[in-house]
Amino acid sequence: MKKNLCIFNARLVDKVLDCKGLVVISEGKILSVMQGNFNQEQASKIAVDICNEKEENIDFFDACGLVLQPSFIDMHAHFRYPGQSAKEDLNSGLNSAVAGGFGTLILMPNTQPVVSSLQDATQICKEVESYGLADVYQTVSLTKGFDGKDTGHLDELKIYSSGASALDGYIPVVTEDGRDVASADIMLEAMKKCASKNIIVSCHSEDPTLAVSAGGYRRRGLEQLASKDNEAAYISFEKANELLVLAEDIATERNINLANAAKCAVHIAHVSTVGSINAVRRAKKAGQRVTCEVTPHHLGLSVQAGDPNLRHLVNPPLRSENDRQELIKALCDGTADVIATDHAPHTAEDKANGAPGFSGLETAFAVCNTELVKSGLMSASKLSELMSANPAKIMGLDKGDSPKGRILPGFVADLVLCDMGKPWIVMGCEFRSKGKYTPLDGKTLHGKVLKVFHRGECVFTDSFPM
Repeated sequence: MKKNLCIFNARLVDKVLDCKGLVVISEGKILSVMQGNFNQEQASKIAVDICNEKEENIDFFDACGLVLQPSFIDMHAHFRYPGQSAKEDLNSGLNSAVAGGFGTLILMPNTQPVVSSLQDATQICKEVESYGLADVYQTVSLTKGFDGKDTGHLDELKIYSSGASALDGYIPVVTEDGRDVASADIMLEAMKKCASKNIIVSCHSEDPTLAVSAGGYRRRGLEQLASKDNEAAYISFEKANELLVLAEDIATERNINLANAAKCAVHIAHVSTVGSINAVRRAKKAGQRVTCEVTPHHLGLSVQAGDPNLRHLVNPPLRSENDRQELIKALCDGTADVIATDHAPHTAEDKANGAPGFSGLETAFAVCNTELVKSGLMSASKLSELMSANPAKIMGLDKGDSPKGRILPGFVADLVLCDMGKPWIVMGCEFRSKGKYTPLDGKTLHGKVLKVFHRGECVFTDSFPM
């Protein structure tokens, strides 16, 4: 039997709250939220009364004035399962997630083999449940096995309703992430099927022909780096990035237009350019059902001509400082809806050979807190909205029997305790993820995840005494 838990002397933060208070938890859910500055004796009296239990049947945790907020919800993560265990597996991925403060994740289907069936997706969710660390929804591909042609497997998907459980085979999001569907006709067909089932289509918006051309420049750049011709390498990477700006902007417009024609809810993944964020802004103003995400690495890093950061390959690439500033503006004005990690772990060998992407779960909160909150650009509540409440709302996880994303009675007790001001140095070699590569290696960030509760149970502690 789970004990009741009272977390007191906390700074409660969610999309609305920012106040001192306590939270009483029972059976994995928030039973009560009280605003005010309570010591342990006062907290004990409150919890005993609320739980109708003896004090010995309640655990008490002094948050020491630190921030307690809803655990983060990641709409875009790669666990590389099944088939790529050298990069990541469920154990390492989940431990990386909780170390970063994430309690719910949407997993991408570009695995080996590609996840294209409801049965396989449900099985992965059940395997994750056995770890008791976090919840996941496993997506399936838009076309079977990423063949770009067959959408027949989408017919077996259930009509998604808000709050429906992944363990019961419900999938809120479908995606071809890692690539785009080349055929507009096939994409339209897939979107119509998803629209009929109330399923969001998440788009990796990238024109495939331009991506192929950019790949050639990237390969040349890697060869030049290997021969120590850094100047030539960075020029090659710049040419690749120029093509990939076009690739993203063209495909973003196409996918938004197709979704509108299909009457489908579309989510634009990892938006990184001024052109793409403006396309989303126009669509929203026109009343279209479009949402989008921005990654922490596109918020925290930018590149310019001759910049060594150009060697950090990721799709979409790190962009200009102007792009970065426009993404921040979009988050602040509501054009961009969520921050999602695009956690994409690779082996050291794969990174050396040019595999795009890097691990991001364990640095996501600190990057965003440093760049957005510590800088004074947004409040802690706004960041919580972007990392918890908004992704929950988009996927309907803020409704049903086990709502998420807020600190409210009846909501699941998925909570994270953070020291917003704590500085720490990123060391990829210490990541719990198998993917140790990060462009942030050696960088000082502010904001540390110290403790994580999943359904009221502590599943992660980092240098913080109980």
